[in-house]
Amino acid sequence: MKVLILGGTGVFGERLARLLARDGHQITIAARGLPAAQSLAAELNATALQLDRKGDLSALHGYQVIIDAAGPFHAYGADPYRLAKAALAAGSHYLDLADNAAFCAGITALDAEARTANKAAISGLSSVPAISSAAVRALAGTDCPLHIDSAILPGNRSPRGLSVMASILAQAGRPYPLYNAGRWTTVPGWSAPQDYALLGGLSRQGWRIEVPDTRLFPAHFGAETVEFRAGLELGIMRYGLAAFATLRRVLPFPVTAPLVRAFRLAADLLAPFGTGTGGMSVTVTTATHRLRWSLLATHGDGPFVPAIAIRALLRRPDLPVGATPALETVTLDEIEAALSDLSIRCERQSETLDPIFPRVLGPAFTALPKAIRATHLTAATTRWTGRASVTRGTQAWSRLIATLFRFPAASEETEVEVTKTVTAQGETWTRRFGTRSFQSHLKATPQGMTERFGPFTFTLGLTVKDGALHYPVLAGRVGPIPLPRWALPGSDTREHAENGRFHFDVCLTAPLTGGLMVHYRGTLSPSAPEDPSPPG
Repeated sequence: MKVLILGGTGVFGERLARLLARDGHQITIAARGLPAAQSLAAELNATALQLDRKGDLSALHGYQVIIDAAGPFHAYGADPYRLAKAALAAGSHYLDLADNAAFCAGITALDAEARTANKAAISGLSSVPAISSAAVRALAGTDCPLHIDSAILPGNRSPRGLSVMASILAQAGRPYPLYNAGRWTTVPGWSAPQDYALLGGLSRQGWRIEVPDTRLFPAHFGAETVEFRAGLELGIMRYGLAAFATLRRVLPFPVTAPLVRAFRLAADLLAPFGTGTGGMSVTVTTATHRLRWSLLATHGDGPFVPAIAIRALLRRPDLPVGATPALETVTLDEIEAALSDLSIRCERQSETLDPIFPRVLGPAFTALPKAIRATHLTAATTRWTGRASVTRGTQAWSRLIATLFRFPAASEETEVEVTKTVTAQGETWTRRFGTRSFQSHLKATPQGMTERFGPFTFTLGLTVKDGALHYPVLAGRVGPIPLPRWALPGSDTREHAENGRFHFDVCLTAPLTGGLMVHYRGTLSPSAPEDPSPPG
């Protein structure tokens, strides 16, 4: 094919040009600076063209495919699809490497123009959402993915383009929508770090940012939770960016070109450190399994990955017609075939889910009513809502401890919400009564179930009796230091079902005095999911 690549001398544009030239396409490399384009074109036996997407676009005529590999796509101004419209008007297919959620989702506005021209206008033919969506479909098959968790974790010696840096910096500290447990929430960019295991025993840390996946996957796949994280190999860079994000949460100043160049200079100074090894991870949780696709790039081949989806698509004899985000535009088999001549290894893994409550209770779990079992079969994240009444103790000692643990305030009736999230260690429960919330972490151990509140960890003697689940406290510790029995709180806590509905009754008494700390009881039902369509 005769292909024009705008931004063809950039980090990803150059690698795309190399791959397409290797596949025998007739390449024209377009850039604002002609000398760099001419140098690369001479190496690849291609053609060079000086072109600015903001300027005269009459030179677009005569190409079968026009690719935008420039960016940053979030900064394309009042007419972000000017290049795409010009490509369609010139009778060409339009493809891009956009990783900006709004830009990628908005390409559908050109669907009528694309169909009239009998051409494709596809946005996001990059690591996200093209490769990630292909991985999700390959992993989930016909099952509905409950939770999708993806991450891109490059090595520090991989080259950094100004466009990518500008995109990440623009998001740092700024809020974006995240679909979590069937509800749209708002979270700050570059937050909530999480560790990811990569091939070869590597572990990297990723931080939340917005990509097309977080906006488009809830509706496209029917997922209840969609998360994405990006990482930097060096801790000084990760936590430096976290400090920058924290500052922008307080002072939302704009990210200017001089600021991006300053960060680029700092990154270049650290370029000799770390490695050229990076990876990508896509994890899908269904009702019964957790499945993962991992990619590991070595010998500096990581920057080729964002170009692979376009390479795979252009290996087809025909391109689709219409304007769409790159959701399942190519298959994972096609992606892996397009990676085969690079220093990149892929692997798929699957494990059966093993929820912590059935694990601890064993056969007794099946004796519980269905309404109780359902609350303890969380595969990823579940949300439960209902009403509750709360009584608080009146003794000063009891009130002090209840306040320390952030237990709910007294109320005859209040809204209650419980969100349960599966973690690497077990489950995290976040309970909200009205506007006040508190959190605990549950874990299955050889000694039974433990529940941790901050530094305090308690061993629970889970017991099924008369169709109810009881939670007596058997032991406790502060950090590694065991608590004597007289320092343990009392717990008369049970879950039971009435008329097929889940009920809870939690009564906690203070150590030493035995006085009431808090007594809350009520009902919970599964929370109905919100419309997964992208907000805005």
